[in-house]
Amino acid sequence: MSAEASTIQPNERAQHLLRTLIQRFIRDGQPVGSRTLSRDSGLDLSPATIRNVMSDLEDMGLVSAPHTSAGRVPTPKGYRLFVDTLVRFREPKGGDMQKLKLQLTASGDDPGHLVNSVSRMLSEVTHLAGIVSLPRGQQAVLRQIEFLPLSDKRILVILVINDREVQNRILYTDREYTPSELTQAANFINEHYAGSPLPDLRERLLADLDQLRTSMNAAMVDIIAVAQSAMSTEPGSDYVLAGETNLMQFAELSDIETLRRLFEAFSRKRLILDLIDRSMNASGVQVFIGEESGYEILDDCSVVTAPYELDDGTIGVLGVIGPTRMAYDRVVPIVDVTARLLRSAISGRN
Repeated sequence: MSAEASTIQPNERAQHLLRTLIQRFIRDGQPVGSRTLSRDSGLDLSPATIRNVMSDLEDMGLVSAPHTSAGRVPTPKGYRLFVDTLVRFREPKGGDMQKLKLQLTASGDDPGHLVNSVSRMLSEVTHLAGIVSLPRGQQAVLRQIEFLPLSDKRILVILVINDREVQNRILYTDREYTPSELTQAANFINEHYAGSPLPDLRERLLADLDQLRTSMNAAMVDIIAVAQSAMSTEPGSDYVLAGETNLMQFAELSDIETLRRLFEAFSRKRLILDLIDRSMNASGVQVFIGEESGYEILDDCSVVTAPYELDDGTIGVLGVIGPTRMAYDRVVPIVDVTARLLRSAISGRN
């Protein structure tokens, strides 16, 4: 389940109180005092006894006492012990499962739409930020290309990828082209290059341009030269991040400066791609708590991820990003189930 299991093992009574404290803090976001713990824990212990236990847990690094309150809050180490050994995971509610299944069914045959839908639905169901990556290693192979003339020297490029996925891109040109010229260029590419992976196809077109100039008219060469720029994979297509604004509802993340730095970090692909890479070959759900992510900007956040593997061996990752006081008992099973549902949905469409 995690990056690094804790070796600290408080006694059974201390574990029970730690679980109670964390559950209360996750719910309210406020330091938890001894009287509240005495009432919530169901144990017949005096506030003084509970304060002693809290002092022991603080010495172990599992809780801390903010300067402004006599209550305690969990530390990342405390959350780690909670997630690894104390939490009682809950099966996703029927309504959540129904939402996920309906979204997968309604997403059609386009893997891009499917990834977008799952990311958005993860965000809506968990009220956190949802992330889904496309399967790593899945090649985008051109099956067919069509060109349609638009106004203002623009061309609509329609790409059929991997038999099912359709992508539309707009190219800007230096002059107008007739429908006949565009049809001839599309026919030429379909005849000679269909079945090639897009990155390879782009390189082949660039390499072949000099030779093509001696064998076809200038208009055809110009169209093909412009078209090669449409053969690259779209920027940001490796993953989809949705629902970042959900993080504004949590007090510890809601000040303007923290949000600005957090959203800037999300906009830099390196951070997200690194977390995806670290989750890629993991067994089951991974939970990165606070500093375990390796990024200071995520010190107040937790990232829950799960890989999904397809029949052909390609692997993707999905998950959520939220505060360290997220409801792990609910979120972890949702991420786990969604990964399995996504694998079944994509495998069933290939």
